[in-house]
Amino acid sequence: MTTVQATVSGLLRAGNLHARLDAIKRAKGAPPWSEKIVVNEQIVGTLICQPPGHPNDRHYHLVDEWWLVVEGEIDWEIEGQAEPVRARAGDFVLVPANHFHHIRPKGESPTIRLAITPPGEFHRHEREPGTGPYDR
Repeated sequence: MTTVQATVSGLLRAGNLHARLDAIKRAKGAPPWSEKIVVNEQIVGTLICQPPGHPNDRHYHLVDEWWLVVEGEIDWEIEGQAEPVRARAGDFVLVPANHFHHIRPKGESPTIRLAITPPGEFHRHEREPGTGPYDR
């Protein structure tokens, strides 16, 4: 495997078809960090490592966003849900489009999740009145 670096094109691509999580963790060091694993015209897969309690912003996306929890334990506060979704290593979590969410790493050790989004999708922090998921 080639040296792990933050990339715009993604770690996996023609010429580098394989990567190991332990090698990425060694190269990136102590959290917080992120690494784009796959970036193409259809999808962006980003590996995100955070220590417990690391702050995240409350935001939403115009499309569904989903994750695989690789290591650790994370709470997702999702708009419209009475209780946070508590996810652990091996769990998948989906937040529907236009739903505010807030991600809270829990436990005693760093968390790692793989976020899957389309290219160009970013965090949105404000929403016009009447455009929320329950305003239709």
